[in-house]
Amino acid sequence: MTETKPPTSSIGAQDDIELRLGASLVHLPIIRSVAASIAMRVDFDLDSIADLRLAVDEACSTLITRAVPGSTMVCRFTIDENQLLFRGAVTSGEAEAPSTTSFGWKVLTTLADSASAWAEENTEDGQGTWIHIELAKRKPAFT
Repeated sequence: MTETKPPTSSIGAQDDIELRLGASLVHLPIIRSVAASIAMRVDFDLDSIADLRLAVDEACSTLITRAVPGSTMVCRFTIDENQLLFRGAVTSGEAEAPSTTSFGWKVLTTLADSASAWAEENTEDGQGTWIHIELAKRKPAFT
């Protein structure tokens, strides 16, 4: 099962960056690199870049382990003046969002300034559920 459309029809801002990759753990280095490159481009400090890389890695790992085999993971990075927002989604056979009491979720929420996860019915073809994770990392305040 391969998705052909993102989980949202909104195109996003001109500076949004969207990746579509096979929902496979072998693609994690690509996503981490993209997250770090975007954070560097918008002047995050080294500690914030490292935190963002790890948070995106944890979010994507969580999504991939719930994904239907052979499906696509959709990742979008949105930059605004105060933060970098990451949204990831996969089609899953599970109807529930990832647990917010797991160790992985605790790691994710420690590294990011905010995080949320939810499940949404796949209305495109009625098969499976879209599982979403969204996290935000605020730009560091320079003094």
